Amino acid sequence: MNMMGRIAAPRAADVAAPPPADLGWRPALVVLGLGLLAWCLLFSEEIGAAVRVWNASTAYNHCWLIAPIAAWLFWQRRHRLDGLAPAPLPLAALLAIPGALAWLVAERLGIMEGRQLVAFGLAQVLVLAVLGWPFVRAFIGPLAYLVFLVPFGGFAVGPLQHITARFIDIGLGVLGITHFTDGLLIETPTGLFHVAEACAGLRFIIAALAFGALYALVIFRSFWRRAIVMGLALVVPVVANGIRALGIVVAAEYLGSAQAAAADHIIYGWGFFSAVILLLILAGLPFREDSSPPASAPPALPPQPAKAARLAVAGVLSVALGASGPALAAGLAQGVGAPAVITPRLAAPQGCEANAAGTELACEGVIVSARLLVFAPRVTWSAVSAARWEAIGGSDTVVTYDLPMRGGGAWQVRQGNATTDSLALAAWLDGHATGGGLSARIAQARNSLLGGGGAPVLAMVDLRADPAQPAVVDTRRDRAVLEAVLAAQAHTLMAEAASLSRGR
Repeated sequence: MNMMGRIAAPRAADVAAPPPADLGWRPALVVLGLGLLAWCLLFSEEIGAAVRVWNASTAYNHCWLIAPIAAWLFWQRRHRLDGLAPAPLPLAALLAIPGALAWLVAERLGIMEGRQLVAFGLAQVLVLAVLGWPFVRAFIGPLAYLVFLVPFGGFAVGPLQHITARFIDIGLGVLGITHFTDGLLIETPTGLFHVAEACAGLRFIIAALAFGALYALVIFRSFWRRAIVMGLALVVPVVANGIRALGIVVAAEYLGSAQAAAADHIIYGWGFFSAVILLLILAGLPFREDSSPPASAPPALPPQPAKAARLAVAGVLSVALGASGPALAAGLAQGVGAPAVITPRLAAPQGCEANAAGTELACEGVIVSARLLVFAPRVTWSAVSAARWEAIGGSDTVVTYDLPMRGGGAWQVRQGNATTDSLALAAWLDGHATGGGLSARIAQARNSLLGGGGAPVLAMVDLRADPAQPAVVDTRRDRAVLEAVLAAQAHTLMAEAASLSRGR
């Protein structure tokens, strides 16, 4: 008998269904690309502000190199893609909720660096949600390196200026060089030196951190060696900048001219900084770990197949939740226009003569005028900061100093190095002068959210050469005139600014 005739054909239900097909990298990268495009549109203001800083500040010119370097770091690790597949993680998109709240807090406080850092974090959330944890863990170094696209650290300029001035003061004392220190001004028998923002060393520190991170990622693999490199990249430039600044002042004693010693000191500073970085590189080479075989991607559980639904949910949810912060901010900004500009009357101190309207003063070959910018009560402090930066032009090489006000607060003065032009700025909120620190930003954030509070007022007092007289650059005279004019404004300009800042 033919036994084959007794074998029944298998039923369709008895055949195991094939596993769902992996969608592969192309769909995942398309979703990621669309998500990043939406991210760029949502945070275009943060991106534009960053690019402007890259172009305007020498401390951040190197940011143009960060993306190419990160791409090279990705390429170096391309072998980690072997056996790796996209593993969308929609639940990771929920991390965008605290991110959006943090962005909104930074936006209400007017802290652009905070907004940019949170926006960077939201982009990382998108990558995690779309490509999954195995990919992020395998390429965490290049992904983290992109943080140097954010021009952070500006808040440290003031403290770094004072650290540098203190370093010079102590160094001159140890060397026995006669000197007098007044804040950021250091006077020696040779001349007067000013520790400007460009001398604070921020440009060296930021560049050193970016280079240190690259050096650590390429040369070392252990966490502690990388941490030591980053610590040195932070501390050594601060000390080196102090030595550089001290060297300039000491060199002036031998050259007999402060101007000759300070000439091209930024270029010399970069040369000195390059030598310090070279020494750090040589010091780290004996401990390098890049000669061993390249590390593979950390072991991970087999990823779930990238189903189209999971991929779409991960991308859409990440973008939608991240967009909630900017959407709320846009609603709060409705109806907030440009600040009102008021030209106040000025009180004339001894030696100055007011014009017929009382809005300009002629004092010893210079003209002094002022304006008040009155902002809407619902504006954030970022608008005040933007107006301030627009007024000063963003230069970090000019002489800066503070002139205290009676009753608290201070005028921040920026004095041209080779011109007569000077600009004094001060802000008021709720009837009180403020420097725009965190407490003022919190108070204005509360005003912008709850309403009924005060309104920021920014006062600008300009000092410029009198066109009717021969131009003579005399910084000591200009400072004395500005001190006298500002001291006379207690019951005029300052009283008007305080009244307007109450929002009445």
